[in-house]
Amino acid sequence: MKRTVSVVLAVLALGALVGLGWYLGLTRNWRGDRSEAGRPLSGREPILIGGLMDTTGPTSDVGRDYAMGMEEAFRYVNDTGGIAGRPVSYVWFDYGYRVQEAVTRYNYLKKLGVIAIMGWGTADTEALARKAAEDGIAYVSASYSARLTDPKTARANFFFAPDYSTSARAALSAWFDARWPQNPAYGKRKPRLACVYQFSSPYAASAVKAVKDHARILTTETNSDWDQDLSLFALDAKKQAEALKKIAPDVVFCGNTTQSVALILREARAAGVSAQFIVNPWGFDENLPALAGPAAEGVMGVTPSGFFAQDFPLMNRVREYARRCNPQTPPEKRLIRTVQAWADALMLAEALKRADAARALSGPGVIRAFETLRSFDIGLGAAPVTFTAADHRPTGTCLIQEWRNGAFSPVERVDVAGRWPQKWRKEWMGW
Repeated sequence: MKRTVSVVLAVLALGALVGLGWYLGLTRNWRGDRSEAGRPLSGREPILIGGLMDTTGPTSDVGRDYAMGMEEAFRYVNDTGGIAGRPVSYVWFDYGYRVQEAVTRYNYLKKLGVIAIMGWGTADTEALARKAAEDGIAYVSASYSARLTDPKTARANFFFAPDYSTSARAALSAWFDARWPQNPAYGKRKPRLACVYQFSSPYAASAVKAVKDHARILTTETNSDWDQDLSLFALDAKKQAEALKKIAPDVVFCGNTTQSVALILREARAAGVSAQFIVNPWGFDENLPALAGPAAEGVMGVTPSGFFAQDFPLMNRVREYARRCNPQTPPEKRLIRTVQAWADALMLAEALKRADAARALSGPGVIRAFETLRSFDIGLGAAPVTFTAADHRPTGTCLIQEWRNGAFSPVERVDVAGRWPQKWRKEWMGW
């Protein structure tokens, strides 16, 4: 009996040592403390990348498709040679759009030894920005908050799309250029802008200051009293729609995600609101016309990449891997969110390759590699991206599309940086 117990204990001890050895082996090159921040990875072991996604929380209506796309994109990266022959090992968690949960999961991923994290929401990404910079972990987010583009406060943060403020300026500009001249009131008075968004959501409110500033530049009237508070979880928007009817705006900027944007479109149409709606990038996708019905007609929105069914470079690969990796979801149910995930993943892959070529495949090395990108063409309908050590805004241009006659079609690719170069260079970064 004693002999049996001894053998069992020996086996358990051996298993524990093997497990400890695996853990130490996984984390030995990057432990997250600053003393080892610059040590590059060695050998041919997988490159560990973390992820924080929302597949169950208030932004899961767009987050689920993004999470699927991210896994598919890294599968493609590995199938096409990985990073100089080394595969990417992608470990992600659903944090339910809870900031504290994101912090907890971030700390766990840091202990695992990730050199980059694919993040999600604005509140959590902004909360982690300083920590990611201190830890030397490159942080590629689906939040396009302008506050994440200033390296002085967000040294480790990157994303491929125009930031929320730039894209809101672009959307209002496209409306002003293409639609306002068709309004019977054109030339007789100034147009009027109202905003609908969840006041308490850092994401939804992110671009409001910028779009109102741009309204003044475009001689458009706006007033904070005209803003309508609409929850991301809203099930009823009759009150907001009735308020818009009384205000009688010519254009309404929506800052929420698709589900609540569709709700306000339906209610506004029912209330007789005649304004045209312009929508931020996370409220404008293939689900919008399905949810809003006829009320989606003529709605304009920010499209940081092409839609899933549109033909741009590499889109055939996006659709191929969607079929291969997630065949249970039919192509007609897939969204632009998949494409956005691919764009961020492919941009990170390029930074990883550059860091590897510089023999600096560590978190800080990847951050430096990002800052060498100049007019890097991701494909997928995205604008080429550029980063410098002084400016993490990826692009100053934005494609605006509209839903009309049963299809998405381009309205204008607005070059915000080119049209307002002085303000772009000297005033607009970070807000």
